[in-house]
Amino acid sequence: MARFSLRHRMSALGLAVVATVGVAVARSGADEMGDKARGSKRGCTMSIPYRAGSGGYASYRIPAVVRTRAGTLLAFAEGRVGGRADSGDIDVVVRRSRDEGCTWGPLHVVAAGRGDTRGNPAPVVDPRTGDIVLVTSYNSGEVTEAQILRGEATDEESRRVFVQTSQDEGRSFSELREITSAAKRANWRWYATGPGHAVALTRGEHAGRLVVPANHSAAPSAGSGDTGQEPKYYGAHAIYSDDSGRSWHLGFVDDAYEGAVNANESAAAQLPDGRLYFSARDQRGTNPGNRLDTYSDDDGASIERPYAVQPTLSDVPMVQGSVLQLNGARGELLFSGPSVPSGRVAMALWCSADGGRSFRKVLTLSSRKAGYSDLVQLDDRTVGILYETGDDGPYEEIAFHRIPVRSLGEKGARSLP
Repeated sequence: MARFSLRHRMSALGLAVVATVGVAVARSGADEMGDKARGSKRGCTMSIPYRAGSGGYASYRIPAVVRTRAGTLLAFAEGRVGGRADSGDIDVVVRRSRDEGCTWGPLHVVAAGRGDTRGNPAPVVDPRTGDIVLVTSYNSGEVTEAQILRGEATDEESRRVFVQTSQDEGRSFSELREITSAAKRANWRWYATGPGHAVALTRGEHAGRLVVPANHSAAPSAGSGDTGQEPKYYGAHAIYSDDSGRSWHLGFVDDAYEGAVNANESAAAQLPDGRLYFSARDQRGTNPGNRLDTYSDDDGASIERPYAVQPTLSDVPMVQGSVLQLNGARGELLFSGPSVPSGRVAMALWCSADGGRSFRKVLTLSSRKAGYSDLVQLDDRTVGILYETGDDGPYEEIAFHRIPVRSLGEKGARSLP
């Protein structure tokens, strides 16, 4: 597997250090961030792997988390150099935990922006090899999402798709390999993987398939008078690999572009019956509600029906969310997201006992501001959530919270102390 060197900043000193080949780059100050957990190490409940202004970055956003075959947690995020803006100099970074999220090792750069934008991490553990496969998105740091939506960026500047792998539990990653030609149609402008963990199928005809939920925007028809920035041009899709990430194929494509529902940032889970459940943010669709969903009974190649509003998640604002199918006796489907319709506040968990047809709120983590999130199962008794939160705004830190699965079965919604 090819390896690479990365340059990173030591912002306090204004120096650059080049890492040795084959080792992910640790940034100065990273090992002081968020290592202290609330509660004892043996029974900790939460930790803070990323805090804005630490480790050489102005802010961190877009969390994603997976548990490796050996039990190591990998917490990915975007390290944004200049501030909170979605474009500019942005790296994909990772921290590793070997004690189920109580403490975290040094921050490492996985995909360096070097002035450009790399982000939307969508990691997955390949069930065949145990390798971590990471798919990310790219655009030039000189262009914004609005410019890309309007078709004002060249192919080189616009959104592109890349894959990397790690064979050593996330300590190092292969060099970036572009898969745009396999993943993106010629008439698409915007493109975003995930964000959040992707799915490895464990049953069915295509067991072992890696499925990455994603979204895109399409160019308007010639002569329409639209710019392409209208929300109706957003749609969801999936890409998949049947050979551990070596080759990729375009799966289903949501291409209605009518404006009633506008599927955007997407998440997926494989249900006990083998079907895939897809959940998506509704980007200003005219139908009431902010969450959409659909199903696939052919492992992501197509969807059973168009995306439709999920009315039992009406408390969720317009934001990314995560889904996770629990293993073990309970076997419920989880959803995470903020729980105040008018704003990004109060991260919460919902459960579904009927494969996503309906959800009930079971837990509110806190009343603080909250944004994006990702779910991971630690064992049959514990689930983890990596999420954006803060007091004055939702992007002050990325927290990791450990939650006993048994607490999700109690009657009625409750809040953590």
